[in-house]
Amino acid sequence: MLHRIDAPRLHELPVDVARRSYYKLMYAYRDEPEAVASVTEIEIPRREHAGGPLAARLYRPAGALPGVRLPVMLWLHGGGWMLGDLAGYDPWCRALANVCGVAVLALDYRLAPEYQFPAGVDDAWFALRWLAHEASTLHLEAAQISVGGDSAGGTLAAVLCLMARDAGGPALVHQLLIYPATDLTTEFESARRYGAGHFLERETMLWFQHHYFAQALEKHDWRASPMLAANHAGLPPALVITAECDPLADEGAAYAAKLRAAGVPARHRQFEGMVHGFITLFKLFAETRTALNEIAASLRAAMETELP
Repeated sequence: MLHRIDAPRLHELPVDVARRSYYKLMYAYRDEPEAVASVTEIEIPRREHAGGPLAARLYRPAGALPGVRLPVMLWLHGGGWMLGDLAGYDPWCRALANVCGVAVLALDYRLAPEYQFPAGVDDAWFALRWLAHEASTLHLEAAQISVGGDSAGGTLAAVLCLMARDAGGPALVHQLLIYPATDLTTEFESARRYGAGHFLERETMLWFQHHYFAQALEKHDWRASPMLAANHAGLPPALVITAECDPLADEGAAYAAKLRAAGVPARHRQFEGMVHGFITLFKLFAETRTALNEIAASLRAAMETELP
């Protein structure tokens, strides 16, 4: 559809225009925002020298009673570490909270090119530790925290699981990785097959990386390419969702295989015929609802396993 109208690609636009175009696309094809029990704007305090306060938005699912502690997912949005915000992902976070029956804390982490790698990683890690520390104050279950994200946010979620394991906590019950970038140092077959004409362009991915990294060598850091971590054992159960017609399909599948080889319960679900970004484009793809239901089932199973 975008090719038929000869729409400019994101990488052909100035950054501020690309951000507005990304938001307009998500707005145009969103579902009507679902009613939830509450939405709370949160400012996560942090010293200015460490990056300053972080904006976040806490969603409690429909039917949640005031004061009752809920499991919570830290949600990290996609957009190539350059695009995306709380407003654009609002309909998705509402639907995610309602279908899964958990609270969702969506984070507005710092974006490139204003803030390059590893600023987004630092923000996500700080927010995760803050969430674990403040869970009871927010009426959330500190023992039932999961992480999730799509695209660049899926990369951040995968990295958080590695960081939390290596730091001895916070303990995480599940990781949701939706078409994540997991190895920026390798060109996979899906990138060659679907790198043009399938919504996410190979040139756009290179544009993202050019702005995200101050030096190309940083792509070899496991915080940018979690596939390159030395050890993947001891990570929380994972659901890895990929889209068939997506340049990132193969590396998502490879990461799920890497997790399974390390003894991590990891399910890989590929959606045939889908393109990168389908998960938030409700009006275009009925598969979004199917994916939501499968996410809920995976999360529920992981939390039940954690119960004594």
